[in-house]
Amino acid sequence: MKLNYKRTILVGMAFFLISAFWQAYDAIIPLILTNHYGLPQSVSGVVMSLDNILAAFLLPFFGAMSDKVKTKLGKRTPFILIGTVIAIVTFVALTYIDNYQLAKVIAEGIPEISQGVMTDAAYEELIRKTTLELTLANPFPLVGFILTLLVVLVAMATFRSPAVALMPDVTVKPLRSKANAIINLTGTVGAILVLVLGKLFKTSSMPYMQYTSYVFAVCLVMLVGFIVFILTVKENAWAKEMEEETIRLGLEEKVEEPSAENKSNLSKPMLRSLLFILASVALWYIGYNSITSKYSVYAMNVLGFDYNYTLIVAQAAAIVSYIPVGIIASKIGRKKTILAGIIMLATAFFCGIFVTPATPEIVMYPVFSLAGIGWATINVNSFPMVVELAKNGDVGKYTGYYYTASMAAQVFAPIFSGILYDLLGMRYVFFTFGAVFVVFSFLTMLFVKHGDSKVIEKKSALEHLDVD
Repeated sequence: MKLNYKRTILVGMAFFLISAFWQAYDAIIPLILTNHYGLPQSVSGVVMSLDNILAAFLLPFFGAMSDKVKTKLGKRTPFILIGTVIAIVTFVALTYIDNYQLAKVIAEGIPEISQGVMTDAAYEELIRKTTLELTLANPFPLVGFILTLLVVLVAMATFRSPAVALMPDVTVKPLRSKANAIINLTGTVGAILVLVLGKLFKTSSMPYMQYTSYVFAVCLVMLVGFIVFILTVKENAWAKEMEEETIRLGLEEKVEEPSAENKSNLSKPMLRSLLFILASVALWYIGYNSITSKYSVYAMNVLGFDYNYTLIVAQAAAIVSYIPVGIIASKIGRKKTILAGIIMLATAFFCGIFVTPATPEIVMYPVFSLAGIGWATINVNSFPMVVELAKNGDVGKYTGYYYTASMAAQVFAPIFSGILYDLLGMRYVFFTFGAVFVVFSFLTMLFVKHGDSKVIEKKSALEHLDVD
């Protein structure tokens, strides 16, 4: 039994284009809302949370819907096809609406590069008094921008669950952790390419730039991933092969019949495991997202550190961990691997509590390296545990469950943690908050009894390198 790496990479091209989009979205939409429309940070934050709010409802809906679809292209591919086309067209259209607003702003005499030659207070006054007044005088560009943005977000939501569900559709259960590691790596490549484009187009240094050319370039990256996916992925044939291999290897397990009062597809013990897994997902996402969403503020305002380097270190540590973590899980099981990852992540956050402004900044690098490895260990194995409980026809629905838990947590985390920061200050609450919720996820994971993979007996260590 071995993973077909080539097929997994091709399936991962859908996640490649998803990651490329979100990297660009997170980079420029907050800048547009603040610099071009003059929205306060609180209002901008509400707009930026729309994607997670919509995702919490739409991802399970479209995931379950894709389970019921049967076409010549497969049940997931039509969603990826339609969603990608609509998302690309509307994402580009979004920039033209913004260009109309930007032309009004520049016509008022606002210099294209204001920040850097003005004090922060003067810059905020400029935004509040001039740009926001222009928006309030004629709100139609902002209304059009937000309505188009909603179309973009819904389009992306239509195929995220189906795209992620495709991996377990074509991969036998014991290999899904390794496959998920490859999927995450493929997505990271898409995000990195967009980061490079951001450097080339200087998106971080020009607050009043037109983003049309940049978004065209991003959409070209998305389009390349989409074309590779459509031309190479044979969803129906690969899914059929997976089912045949599952039967041949005897991997289908007999499970208890669901009771009369439990109308779900799961027995009571399996349903309890699913609920505890989803609770764990929500808890560690609350802990992790509370750190990542506000670390730039904490590093600059409390510690006086450059946050970019520590986040790059964390991402680099996660990238090199993906494949080894998948291999380890195939040997010792997903639950044990996740518990080890939780311990690493909680330890990293606990150590962060003792970092003060007097601490050398370099000390934060190993802390975030450990956090990156711990998060990769958790992330690679948690999704396969959820879909392990799904019947073949319900993978999309269970993918939606997973994303509902994670997205709801990402809506809750910055709001609740922000309230505590305002009441108690960030210094002692920041890392403590994250560590506590990660520890809670360890406790809930202890109650999970289903969703693990069978340990694969390896004939050779070189098997990991086999490619069909």
